[in-house]
Amino acid sequence: MLTGLLQQVNKAKFLLENHSTTILTGIGVGGTVVTAVLTGRASFKAADLINQEQDAVVAAWREGEADIPPQDLSKTQKVKLVWKEYLPPAASGVVTVTAIVVANKISSKKIAALAVAGGISERALQEYKEKVVERLGAKQDTKLRDEIAQDRVSNAPIGTKEVILAGTGEVLCYDMLSGRYFQSTVDEIKRAENKINFEIVQFMRASLSQFYDEIGLPPTPYTDSVGWNSNNPIELQLSTVMSPDGRPCIAVDFTRHPTHDYDRMDY
Repeated sequence: MLTGLLQQVNKAKFLLENHSTTILTGIGVGGTVVTAVLTGRASFKAADLINQEQDAVVAAWREGEADIPPQDLSKTQKVKLVWKEYLPPAASGVVTVTAIVVANKISSKKIAALAVAGGISERALQEYKEKVVERLGAKQDTKLRDEIAQDRVSNAPIGTKEVILAGTGEVLCYDMLSGRYFQSTVDEIKRAENKINFEIVQFMRASLSQFYDEIGLPPTPYTDSVGWNSNNPIELQLSTVMSPDGRPCIAVDFTRHPTHDYDRMDY
C-alpha cells in the first residue's frame, strides 16, 4: 500500500513539474480576474463604511454629542477605517504577480535548456558529418547527400505544393528546410549565399529570413529566430535531382544549418 501511495505521489509530482508553466499561467489569469472582482467589492464596502462614519459624525453633532460642526473625514481616518477591506484583493494580487513571475522564470529556464540541447545536438551532428567525410571521402559524402535530397524531393509531389516564382530564373528548385518549391538559378542562389556571408562579415550575424529574402522566398514563422554568425557562416549544399513530375530540380540544403543562438557570440 505504501509503495502504491509513493507511486501516486511521484506521478502527481511529475505532472505538476511537467505542466507547471500552464498551471501557473492559469493561476495568473484567474488571479487577475479575482483581484479585479475583490477590489471592486472592497471599494463598494469602503465607500459604505466611510458614508456610515460620516453620517454618524453628523448625527452626533445634531444631537449635541459633539462640540464642533461635522467635517469630512481625513485621509488618515479613511485609511484606518477601510484598510482591512483591501486585504483580500491585495493578497490575491500578490499571488497573481508571483505566479506570473515564477511561470516566466520556468519558461525561460526551459527555453534556455532547449537552446543548449539544440546546440549540443547541432555540434554532435556536425562532428558526425565531418567523420563521415573523413571515412568515406568527399565524393561519397556528396553522393549520399544527393541521394537524400532525391528522396526528399520524390516524397514532396509538386501537385500538392505551390511553386513560388522567385527571381528571374526558370529552373525548378526545392528548399529542403522549409519544403517549398520555387524557381531560380544556381547563380542567383550562390549570389544570395555570398550576400549573406558578406552580411555576416559586416554585422557578425544574419537571419534565415534574410537569406529567404535574397532568393525571393517569403519568411516563415520561425525564420527570424534562427540564422548564422561569424562562428557558423552559411554554407549551401546544392544537389541536382529529378522532381516527381520528371523535371530537373535543384535541391537547396545547408551544410551548416541555421541555429537559434546565432545572435549570441559567447558560445
